Amino acid sequence: MDFAALPQKYTEYKTSKTVVLPIPYDGTATLLKGSDRGPQAILEASSRLTLFDLETNFEVYRQGICTLPPALPRDNPCDMIDEVRQQAAPLFRDGKLVVGLGGKHLVSIGLIQAAVERYSELSVVHFDAHADLRPISAEVGYGNSCVMTRVHEMCECVQIGVRSMDREERVKVDLDRMVFARDLHYHGVSAAGDALDMISDTVYLTIDLDVLDPSCMPSVERPEPGGIDWYMLTRLIRQVASEKRIVGLDVIGLVPQPHCPAADFLAAKLIYRVLSMIFSR
Repeated sequence: MDFAALPQKYTEYKTSKTVVLPIPYDGTATLLKGSDRGPQAILEASSRLTLFDLETNFEVYRQGICTLPPALPRDNPCDMIDEVRQQAAPLFRDGKLVVGLGGKHLVSIGLIQAAVERYSELSVVHFDAHADLRPISAEVGYGNSCVMTRVHEMCECVQIGVRSMDREERVKVDLDRMVFARDLHYHGVSAAGDALDMISDTVYLTIDLDVLDPSCMPSVERPEPGGIDWYMLTRLIRQVASEKRIVGLDVIGLVPQPHCPAADFLAAKLIYRVLSMIFSR
């Protein structure tokens, strides 16, 4: 299924500025399985999108959005990361804006590895309820909670919307580069200003949907109270898009629930809105 169910002339790889790569990986889920169904749920919900984006007065689909067949990642996390990197690398080399659909957050590592290979001065802006800064060890290996530990080894990053971490993670935090959800609630978008000033001109966005408050995004594995809302998230992304070059993004963490199709649509709308903000410049 193509993202947004577009006519074929807007989905050809050669002419499309955006490429969507579904990555249905759920191998490291510990609480609630089902994020491997997230990419398909997003694609299905995207068929209901209104293609004129009211916020940007733009029809981004006319820039072309090519949806690739789903990646078939292996069960082993390291093998999965390498497979994603290999599939994403040629997309970045071709100058496409790459949109990864997860799946667990671990898929972001392979996507960011591929982006760093193409863009050496890349910065990552990470939206998430969780810090994901736990250690990577030979005994435990890769897990979702160590994603940003690995990303920090690859490039500069800023984390936004965090409201949960353990003591070991708290010791690692660079407070200049982390924006807590509570500060966004108290001070608005300006709370992220100093952190966003630190990123380079070339940016990759990784968006775990649990950055949103459970009242608007309940369909995630680990919902945390006190999250930001739709308008706060999109205002923050628009600020980045207006000042920086966004070369890739992923939206991960959706665990579709039959009784809550609105969450699937929110994820699809978020992707389309971000693309609209990027290309309407």
